[in-house]
Amino acid sequence: MTGFHRDGCCRTGPHDLGVHSVCARMTEEFLAFSRAQGNDLSTPRPEHGFLGLRPGDGWCLCAARWKEALEAGVAPPVVLEATHADTLGIVGLEDLRAHAVPPWPVGQGRGPLN
Repeated sequence: MTGFHRDGCCRTGPHDLGVHSVCARMTEEFLAFSRAQGNDLSTPRPEHGFLGLRPGDGWCLCAARWKEALEAGVAPPVVLEATHADTLGIVGLEDLRAHAVPPWPVGQGRGPLN
């Protein structure tokens, strides 16, 4: 389950030092970038209940990691409606809007609640 609170939402708070606030739709390019940075999000980790992410899946990213990906030219699309406002302390609204995509249709895909 995604989100700092593991509730499927990209909420943040004072204990979330990584600011897991960006609701992103995974791409192959971003997953490869994240793996190269030492954060392998693709490999399943059943011992932790983690299925591994695939392109098209939703995940709550750390705002700083999303910004790093932006600077590297591999920022994944963002679902603005599900991205927490605290993200704006790290990433500009213009950059988020430039990567905005619509939310997942209910019951389709592996959005952040799946």
